[in-house]
This record gives sequence, structure tokens and C-alpha cells, in this order.
Amino acid sequence: MPNFSTLLTKDNITAVAIGHFDGVHRGHRELLNRLGEFGGLVVIDKNKANITPRLKRAEYSRYPCFLYDFNEIKGLSGDEFVALLKRDFKNLKKIVVGFDFRFGRNRAWDKYDLRRIFDGEVDIVEEVCFEGMGVHSSAIREFIKQGQIYEANLLIGREYSIEGDVIKGQGIGEKELVPTLNLDVKNYLLPIEGVYATRTRIGYKTYGSVTFIGNRLSTDGKFSVETHVINENISNASHVAVCFIKRLRGNMKFRNLSELKEQIRLDIKQASQFVGTCDLYIDGKMIVGSRA
Repeated sequence: MPNFSTLLTKDNITAVAIGHFDGVHRGHRELLNRLGEFGGLVVIDKNKANITPRLKRAEYSRYPCFLYDFNEIKGLSGDEFVALLKRDFKNLKKIVVGFDFRFGRNRAWDKYDLRRIFDGEVDIVEEVCFEGMGVHSSAIREFIKQGQIYEANLLIGREYSIEGDVIKGQGIGEKELVPTLNLDVKNYLLPIEGVYATRTRIGYKTYGSVTFIGNRLSTDGKFSVETHVINENISNASHVAVCFIKRLRGNMKFRNLSELKEQIRLDIKQASQFVGTCDLYIDGKMIVGSRA
């Protein structure tokens, strides 16, 4: 882990891990474990909807992140890319990469070329598997897109979460249905449309919640991400995070608001079975039953 009493900059960092680090999942943490006190992440950013957008990666990794735009470096040869790193990190002595690392124009250079080109230490981390599954961002993305939240969370090693500013909604939730916080979510990969058991974090407090993602088929038809905090009426939140636990059902159209309200009541009842405890992952071991 980095020494937080020392400001880590490109000038004093001695080791970097290179990758996309989308999700900062279990596999990535094996790379982080090799960095030591003066480490940092070289994040190759493709600027798309991510599991963990841009500098949020630093929050989960606890190492400083240095973003390199993929489009700006994709034309470099392998030697030119390594030369760029050595210019940017003047005291670089160690590079950590994954077993499938490729770099340079057309991804023509691999981990063995890196060892040949770089005059310091190159640490190659073998594939990480968990419960028989290879831990890869591509697999996690597919699980999230299909609403397979449990599987995604297993590979990430924490509950998948998104964040957004609270925006004005339709105005009918509190009057006709249940109060919700409508979110403006940018740059996050969203799960498939439906209703989810979630935990909503507002400031330093976390609440059990049920969250809807999709087009509001029974009202105005517009797309929304909105979360209902169970047994609370939160009216002054400006920015919230939503942590996903389980997909409860798909998106549905109801004939009237009364039918919709009854289904929401059932959703809240079902979600309440899952939001009281959370699964924490510590050093690769799942600790079940911690209070949310």
C-alpha cells in the first residue's frame, strides 16, 4: 500500500502497473500487491462506459492513477511506449503487468518484449481465478449487462456500484407511488433494464433500497435510473451511490398506477430480504452477514 504521508507523483514513483483497470477487480488487486510503497497505475483509458470510470479507479485501488488516452498512444511502437513511460516516470524501476498483456501499435508487442525493452524489473502476474472463473473485466461486463449481479460481484470482490447526481423526476412518485431519487448517471456501465435489490449510499450513510433501471413503460416511457430508499423519505440528497445486490425482475408495463404501486410494494418486500446484510470480501475470503 502507498504511504499516504508521502505525495506520490510521477517524479518519485518507482513502480507502475499497466492496464485498463476497469472494475479494479480481484485480478487487478494481484497486480496492486506487487507495487509496494511508491507505486502507481498507468491506466489505458478508452473513454467508454466503464465498470469504474476514470479516476474512480484510484479510490478502489488506493494508488494514484495516471490516465493515458488509448487513441493518443495506439500508434506508438513498443519501444516508443516504454520510452514514454521512462520519460514520464524518471525513477521507474519496476513494471507490473498481467499474463495477457500486449502493447504497442496493433498490440504487436507482448510481456516478453517488455522484458527485453525495459531495463528494470518486469513482474508478470499469472491469471487469477475465483470459484472456477477467470477474473477478467470482459466477463464482469457481460455479467452486469445480463443482470447477473451475484456473479459480477464475486469477480469484482465487492458490490458493483454506480454514482450520479440527483435530478428532477416526473413528480408522481411521492404523490402516487413511492418517493424515489432520480439519478443522472454518466460513464457507468448500467445493468439490463429491471428492478434490483440495492443499497443506496448518501454521504456516509447507507440505506436498504430498491432501484429501477429502464424506460418507464407505465407512465411517460422515458429512460430513468431511480432508487427508493426503504423506510426513509430522503428529500435533500444531491449525489448518491447505488450498490447492486440482486436483480428482482425485468421491466414491466402495468395498466394503471394502482397495479404499478402494488408491484412496487411487492418489490420492496422482496428487496428487504437482501438489503439487511452485505457480503464483504477481505483478502479473497467472503465474509457473509455483515450489517449494511
